[in-house]
Parts: sequence; C-alpha cells; structure tokens
Amino acid sequence: MEHLYQLGKACPPPAAEPERQYYFIERARKLLEEKIQEAGRPLTFCVVTFGCQMNARDSEKLRGILERIGYIKSESEEADLVIYNTCTVRENANLRVYGRLGYLHSLKKKNPHMMIGLCGCMMQEPQVVEKLRKSYRFVDLVFGTHNIYKLAELLVQAMESDAMVIDIWKDTDRIVEDLPVDRKYPFKSGVNIMFGCNNFCSYCIVPYVRGRERSRRPEEILREIRNLAEDGVKEVMLLGQNVNSYGKTLPEPMTFAELLRKTAEIPGIERIRFMTSHPKDLSPELIGAMAETPKVCPHLHLPLQSGSTRILEKMNRRYTKEQYLELTDRIRRAVPDISLTTDIIVGFPGETEEDFQETLDVVERVGFDSAFTFLYSRRTGTPAASMAEQIPEEIMKDRFDRLLDRVQAIARERCARFQGRTEEVLVENINEQDSSLVTGRMGSNLLVHFPGDASLIGSLVPVHLDECRGFYYLGTMAFTQKG
Repeated sequence: MEHLYQLGKACPPPAAEPERQYYFIERARKLLEEKIQEAGRPLTFCVVTFGCQMNARDSEKLRGILERIGYIKSESEEADLVIYNTCTVRENANLRVYGRLGYLHSLKKKNPHMMIGLCGCMMQEPQVVEKLRKSYRFVDLVFGTHNIYKLAELLVQAMESDAMVIDIWKDTDRIVEDLPVDRKYPFKSGVNIMFGCNNFCSYCIVPYVRGRERSRRPEEILREIRNLAEDGVKEVMLLGQNVNSYGKTLPEPMTFAELLRKTAEIPGIERIRFMTSHPKDLSPELIGAMAETPKVCPHLHLPLQSGSTRILEKMNRRYTKEQYLELTDRIRRAVPDISLTTDIIVGFPGETEEDFQETLDVVERVGFDSAFTFLYSRRTGTPAASMAEQIPEEIMKDRFDRLLDRVQAIARERCARFQGRTEEVLVENINEQDSSLVTGRMGSNLLVHFPGDASLIGSLVPVHLDECRGFYYLGTMAFTQKG
C-alpha cells in the first residue's frame, strides 16, 4: 500500500486511514535512512510491555510498524528507540516506569541517536503527562491508548523536532485496520474484537484510560482471522475488556456467541480462546456456543473479585455471590471438563472477616483451576480510593496468605484430574530448563513438558500426561502430530 505515495513535504498526506499511516511509514523510513547513514550502523528498537494481553497485542502493532519503517528489533533497552507500553491498573506500575526512565536517561546521554517513547494506559492520566512534561524532558514521544495506530506519524514529528511530542486523546470511536503487526508467535495470535470498557468497577481505572466500549465490525475481525489462518496461525485469542458485551455498539448488532461460531468456521483455526468475560452478562447463548463448538477451548476466565455480595455491590460488579455460583454451575453442566480460572481482590475497603470467609466459601464450592489473587491497591481516580474503612496492610496480607494457600491446594487437586489421559497440546517452545523437552499448552491452558525438538513448535501434538507436578504436567508424545 505504501508505494502509492510520493513523499515530500510538497505532497500532503492522505486524510483517509490507513493510507495516511502508510504515507508516514514511508516518510519515517526516509528519515531513518538518514540517521542510519549518520550513525554508520543499523538502528535498533525495543518495545517493553507492561500489563495485560490488550497491551501485549498493542505492542505487536507497534513492533510491526517500526519494523516496516526499517528499525531492527532488539530485546535490549540499550536500543536506539525504546518504547514503554505502560499499564496503570495499579499505582506501583507507574512508579516502576518512572524508575526505569532514569535508567534510560543515562543511556540516552551516551547515545546521541537514542529516542524514548511512552504510550499506553498510564499516558491517559493528565497528571502523568504533566509530570513528564516538567521532569522528564528527555522523553521524545508521549501518546496514549487510542492512537497507537498513529505511531509512524508521531515518530516523524519527533524525528523532525527537538521538542517532546505529546498526542493524547481523551476518547475515540475510531478503529483503524490493516496496519503491520509483528506477532510474538507464528502459530497463535491475539485478535482485538473490541476496545474500551463500560463497567466502571469502583476499584478500576481502565474505563477512564481505555474509553467507552466500541466493537470492531465482524467482517473485519473475521477477515483478520482468515489472514492469520492463511499465515499458519492455529490458535486465536479474542480480546476485549468484556467480550460478553461485543457487538452492542455495531450498526447491526451481533452477539459474541455468534462471533465465536463464525470464527470456528474458518479453515485452519484449530483453537479459539477469549478473555475477559464479566459474570454479569455471560449469556446462556454463549454457554451454548462454548459447549457446541469443539474449537472453543474448555477454559473460561471468569473474574470473581469477591465472594461477598455486600462487597460486590460496593465494587459495582452487578452480580451476587449466589448468581456467580449458579452461573458456574450452569457452565460446568454444559462443559463438564472446563477449567475455570478467576481473579480475586483481598482487602477491598470495608471488607470484614465475614466477607473474606464468603470469598473462601466460593473458592471451595467452585474449585478454580487457578486464581490470580491481588491485595487491594488504592488507585487514585477511582471511587474506591476515597471510600472509608481502608483495610490495614497487615490484615490484608494475612487474608491474602490464607486465600493463596487454599487456592493453590484446590488448584493442585483440580490440575491432577488429567493424569493418565492423552490430551492435545499446542507446542510453543523449547523448554527453558531442559533443551531435550518442549513446552506446550492443553486446551485447558495447563502447561505440559515432554521430550521433543524444535520441529514440533507450532504443532498440535497428542501427549500422554504421565505425571502431574502441581501446576504442570510431564508427558510423552502419543503419536503423529497435526502439522
């Protein structure tokens, strides 16, 4: 697409997207070539990702654009262009970024060609941008979550200017398709189906930094997945802050269950995953699609956050303990062998020991395959931050330790149920501790290590699960893999 544009300041950039960005990719390429000649060597880039899988997918887009421009990918922060794709869900994530910026500043003093960029959720906070403007003048480029696709355009501005380039949007309904992407794995990929969040949980900053929900058109999603399948992708992860809300903002609404079924019809796609599902609107239709569509992996991440109905109301989660338990019962009846995983927050403002016991009760009754457990983190800018009855740290830590002990004990029991069975495993890499083994994931998302070599990477392999080691398996390949 980029060859259509004659470059030069006399030729204005196209107004339409993505044509405009391909114009700036070419313009950035020309500017980079000048810098490479000046440096006498290729110039490198490093994108460092903080946070969730949405951020990881955004980073793949950033890397794709930078590689198209002509930068060489590096894993080192001593690269010539370093971009931090930031998370701001927890306040200490911001502190980590500020700390690492000091290190980058020392590198930049030694490298006259170095540029530093910051993007992602943290940049959507006005006080963060003001702090960068005042105290981190060595940063070249600052942009947010809504204009990731504009990287080439913003980079051209930064290359042509000695001033810090700042481009933050409060919100957008724009979705730009068909820009380059550099996937981490050739055989599996995340696919954004929607952006933003409308839920406003009282502890969460995400709706304020990611904006309101907006769904991609199904034909664009399915076209992307077909292209991925043609490129060798076997597994897709459909991504959204709450995939259950997919389609509500479309001119012709489509449910997430319908999108799942259509995705399963695409030849070459063997596995479909998705996250995250909010318990408040996980529909019977979606449960039916999961049960009736073999390509949908038998794994559901269903954040609980608290087992206390009183605390759930304070969290603005919009379901009760009883509704959550009834929902997990329905899911297990429809998909008996499903792996259920969850998120739990300990120490939310006003949580009593009785409330905490309600959470333990749900953990016991549901039997999660794993749980991400968090100490409540007071997040400036959220309603929960100003609530009374903030829980003392020592009480939070005591509850956290008790919860973790119980969650892990139950998870070990749950994970062991597969021992002695043969399960299909998607091989991801050579084992990092033992090069005679390869590592892959079952449909349930459990890790499996078994003897093999690099030729198996990207293949779906039947593996006999010989021994459960708590949260992973040791196994042996059963017979010929699916290529």
